[in-house]
Amino acid sequence: MLSAEAKKELQAALGKYHNKRSAVMEALRIAQRENGGHLTRQAMDEIASILEMRAVEVNAAAAFYTMYNIDKPVGRYHIQVCRNISCSLMGADHIIKHMEKVLGMKTGETTSDKKFTLSTVECLGSCGTAPMMQVNDDFHENLNEAKIDELLRNMK
Repeated sequence: MLSAEAKKELQAALGKYHNKRSAVMEALRIAQRENGGHLTRQAMDEIASILEMRAVEVNAAAAFYTMYNIDKPVGRYHIQVCRNISCSLMGADHIIKHMEKVLGMKTGETTSDKKFTLSTVECLGSCGTAPMMQVNDDFHENLNEAKIDELLRNMK
């Protein structure tokens, strides 16, 4: 269930749109943030009701975008490494393997202390600064092992 505060934030967001349905991405963002980084079916059903949409439409929007995490909790730091063409050409595979080694986990997993989740995504729209990754809401670009090691040290 969405909290009263989240519902209030969603109602304020609705004022930005001519059509309630257009607020679906913002509603999903609000619900995901409130739920510690992932979406539940219950929250998506509630969003559908508020936005006067079918639940399957809300689920389809959430499933389409990699920024939404459905049903699976993520760590405190959700690390999403871009693996699309520019990032791949500039060393994304090496970056991913380095992160797996340093974090002691595989892509798609969360560390046992629930601190880190490592994912790959198709494109984060920062091709000119490849390779890059997003940690929660922050972009980190022009990555190399030294930059990654420093970022991880600062997150611990």
